[in-house]
Amino acid sequence: MTILLLGSGGREHALAWKLSQSKHCSKLFIAPGNTGTAQCGINMPFVVTDFEAIRQCCLDNEIDMVIIGPEEPLVKGLVDYLKTELDPELLLIGPSKEAAQLEGSKAYAKAFMQRHNIPTAAYQEFTKENFADGVAYLQQHALPIVLKADGLAAGKGVIISQSREEALAEFEAMIRQAKFGEASQRVVVEEFLSGIELSVFVLTDGRNYLLLPEAKDYKRIGEGDTGLNTGGMGAVSPVPFADDAFMQKVISKVVEPTIRGLEIDNLDYKGFVFFGLIKVGDEPYVIEYNCRMGDPETEVVIPRIKNDLVELLEATAKGALTNLSIEKDPRFATTIVAVSGGYPEDFQKGFEIKGLEASTADGIVFHAGTKAADGKIVTSGGRVLCATALAESLQEALAKSKAQLQQIDFEKMYYRTDIGYEFVQEKP
Repeated sequence: MTILLLGSGGREHALAWKLSQSKHCSKLFIAPGNTGTAQCGINMPFVVTDFEAIRQCCLDNEIDMVIIGPEEPLVKGLVDYLKTELDPELLLIGPSKEAAQLEGSKAYAKAFMQRHNIPTAAYQEFTKENFADGVAYLQQHALPIVLKADGLAAGKGVIISQSREEALAEFEAMIRQAKFGEASQRVVVEEFLSGIELSVFVLTDGRNYLLLPEAKDYKRIGEGDTGLNTGGMGAVSPVPFADDAFMQKVISKVVEPTIRGLEIDNLDYKGFVFFGLIKVGDEPYVIEYNCRMGDPETEVVIPRIKNDLVELLEATAKGALTNLSIEKDPRFATTIVAVSGGYPEDFQKGFEIKGLEASTADGIVFHAGTKAADGKIVTSGGRVLCATALAESLQEALAKSKAQLQQIDFEKMYYRTDIGYEFVQEKP
């Protein structure tokens, strides 16, 4: 099978690494990819939103399956476009444009959850048209107040305000001053939920699903979960507090009602569903849906899947998940992300990365923001590398991830040393 994988981050390197191991993968193309994916297949010189280039690549290379890694092309309707333009036998991993609104619009997702009785925080939504109503709502809202830009904002569209004054200022900045561009033309104001977060993933063909290993990621730039939000500084899997009893609640109260909702609403959905959850007491609540795998969670979830990934994805695309099951590696997987100095704010690129040839047993360094230049591998993004390791204990896996990064160096390199801290030590 000839496969095209779209994306360029650590998620895509992890997927490419796994896909390339399949006996069913005869040729793998990645667009645009990075220096890590180039070790797994052939990188292509076009971006994930260039629909015409994607179509032409499928024709020129007789592509059998397209796997869409990031959210933007999904929300912009790539699946619908390829279904219209190419052979109906082409296997597509990703939801339709309508179904991708579960990630593309917070308001759409909230209405979906409300309609299908899926536990989530209470909310209201506001635009320029009812701005005054929003102000009045915020003035009487309990603290803290969560404000979310409705559309895609590269993970930066969520504000947690500790005072009403701050909430009102942010509300005005989002709607009237377009703080997040078009994404904040509509703002969802949400009840604040206190608990611990985790990420749950399924593969679904729109009717059936397979539960993948769960993960917990760490968004803040600083040790002890302090500082600015990022795209993710590390992740662990499995999640120690997600025991069988809790996961059964996740399945019965969140996963199964979501899959039923897709079917009831007649949404064309074949691919990954990412449930961003929070455990409040012993109960799961949905914070958000994503319509693809998370990053850096993919870098710990994929290494724990023992199945042939191509077989799983082919069954997903063909609506034939009923007789399959996921075989999980029982070991702990951890990943620690090395980032450019200054990230998530301004940072410099183009620094040579040294020590990449170093590795440890049961470990792999996934590339995120890297590229080749003058025979060297250099930094090309904020998140640069993800050091993933597997071990019998969480502590041992984390030690292996750190050991890998200690052998790697680039100018102004930074990584958190406390990923998984709440499970192995007291919070710093």
